[in-house]
Amino acid sequence: MKTRSAFWQGFMACAPFVVIVIPYSMMFGVVARDAGLDLLQTMGMSVLVIAGASQFTALTLLSEGAPVFVALFTALVVNLRMAIYSAALVPHLGHARLGMRALVAYFMVDQAFAVAVKRYETPPPLGPAERLAYYFGAMLLICPCWYGGTLAGAVLGQAIPASLSMDFAVPVCFIALVAPSLRSLPHVVAAVTSVIGILVFHSLPWSLGLIAAAVLAMVAGAQTELYLRRRIGNRGLA
Repeated sequence: MKTRSAFWQGFMACAPFVVIVIPYSMMFGVVARDAGLDLLQTMGMSVLVIAGASQFTALTLLSEGAPVFVALFTALVVNLRMAIYSAALVPHLGHARLGMRALVAYFMVDQAFAVAVKRYETPPPLGPAERLAYYFGAMLLICPCWYGGTLAGAVLGQAIPASLSMDFAVPVCFIALVAPSLRSLPHVVAAVTSVIGILVFHSLPWSLGLIAAAVLAMVAGAQTELYLRRRIGNRGLA
């Protein structure tokens, strides 16, 4: 019963994101078909990659005629956050069997990770089985909506009025995910640096400005954290 309760808690915690995920995924379906992908290719990309930001990045670069290796490399850089997510989840879900960990890795999406980590760090603590159930409850709502939204956008894209813009879903989605995570000075410094970097390097071809901004943000955040640790250490020695 505790496991079932944890599952439905995760399910309900991700429910608000459906309002954003559905138009976001529909927009990808529309853009993919406009870029020349057929229905099978569109759905194959969505199911295999299941990472909206990387999918949009790769699709945009390929549409602009960028070399395939540049599109793949840029999409990989965008998706490196998943490696960070994985490292953050190891203390909570590392006990699971290999098959379960593989499913967690495949179904890892920003929304499920965000709500899961927030719950894991909030008392009362969940047991090992409850933590796994909570995560699967969170992803079970998001992932089918992503697949279904992509299919709807790919099939009905031409019927969606041009005046009904769905671009709002992208910034709203990531603002809702990132804002609650800015809980320390290094986080804030990294976020601000990334914004400045995007503005400064936006003119670089093939979205290389995104890579430059990401690298600068990581360096700025890491250096800020090192500075704070040294400062605390010096105080302890004083």
